[in-house]
Amino acid sequence: MKVEELREQLERRAFTISFEESALFTEVYGFVGRSGRIFLEGQLLLPGNAPSDTVLLFMHPSSALNLLPLPRAFAEAGLHVMCCGSRYIRNDTSLIMEKAIIDMGAYVRYAKEVLGYGKVVLVGWSGGGSLSIAYQAEAEQPTITETPAGDPIDLAAAGLIPADAIWSVAAHLSRAETLTEWLDPSVVHEGDPDHRDRALDIYTSEALAAMPFDPAFVARFRASQVERNRRITSWADAMLRDLRARGTDEMERGFIVHRTMCDPRWIDPSVDPNGRKPNWCYLGNPRTANAGPVGLARYTTLRSWLSQWSYDRSNARTSLNAPRITVPALVIENGADDATPATHPRKIFELLGSADKSFEKIDDATHYFQQQPALQERAVAICKNWLRERCMIKA
Repeated sequence: MKVEELREQLERRAFTISFEESALFTEVYGFVGRSGRIFLEGQLLLPGNAPSDTVLLFMHPSSALNLLPLPRAFAEAGLHVMCCGSRYIRNDTSLIMEKAIIDMGAYVRYAKEVLGYGKVVLVGWSGGGSLSIAYQAEAEQPTITETPAGDPIDLAAAGLIPADAIWSVAAHLSRAETLTEWLDPSVVHEGDPDHRDRALDIYTSEALAAMPFDPAFVARFRASQVERNRRITSWADAMLRDLRARGTDEMERGFIVHRTMCDPRWIDPSVDPNGRKPNWCYLGNPRTANAGPVGLARYTTLRSWLSQWSYDRSNARTSLNAPRITVPALVIENGADDATPATHPRKIFELLGSADKSFEKIDDATHYFQQQPALQERAVAICKNWLRERCMIKA
């Protein structure tokens, strides 16, 4: 069947999954998580009447992927695609990575046991990369029995079904490590974003005049970013212990993290160079994004910070999980990525424990392949060829 025909016949089929789960308190706004049940929403992208025993499973901790061009491009190329939303879709304020892993497990089980697919390939695009790697590691060799906040969550007892392969596409090491590399270390007091250390503020006119940044300054800047992450982690941990010690009905607390989009890479192309556009990030002008309302971790909770944003405590760090993976793996680096740090894809590849693992780089490709249809087609072609070589799809 020709690509044009597949595009015309592309079918979007919505589905829902529901399962029981108890919680100490309501952590997700709306119906999801109420009345002791979790409701998940997904969408199948099916290429006309083209059958397949293999499905590509896209999932991100908090984003809906079914309207992005890449999943559609795979379906238009004749592959079956599942786009899966976690319980935290479009709102990661209270996101617990361990619960997102459980949600992914529900989708893998649905794909295998309800839809009847013989093989499931986890497509870890962007923030879905570390989630997919964490899921596969826990499905193969479970270790997690509680969240970083100390709440019980036994992933060994969750019955997670291992996927048959895993891809990391334009993906970073983890939300925690990426946020840390984007934290503005000039912030001195968390409650007052205007109180800053000018020596660490890379958006001042003095700093801009000093570019390219000296490697010693970058090293100091990076160390200060880690230090800020650890300060917030220490405070969140202490605050949670204090709430528990009070013995009241208050179990959780939300807070704001100011200025979280501050990476020297975005304004100095000599820092971890790739083909990205200078003075730009995937959210636009990095100076505007740094103080804007939609930066990573802008609004979060004590438990969520420890689970998804803490540099030292998050269980979703790829360094903890990738070595435990044994299934075939593919890592794709987008050569002009303006979101994922340029150093991360190669680190992911090196960390993966899979005996069968491949690495591909698509020069000039941005994070979203925006206005780059030819490069997106190349990514699809690389992935289809990888599947053919492993007999996961027919030629």
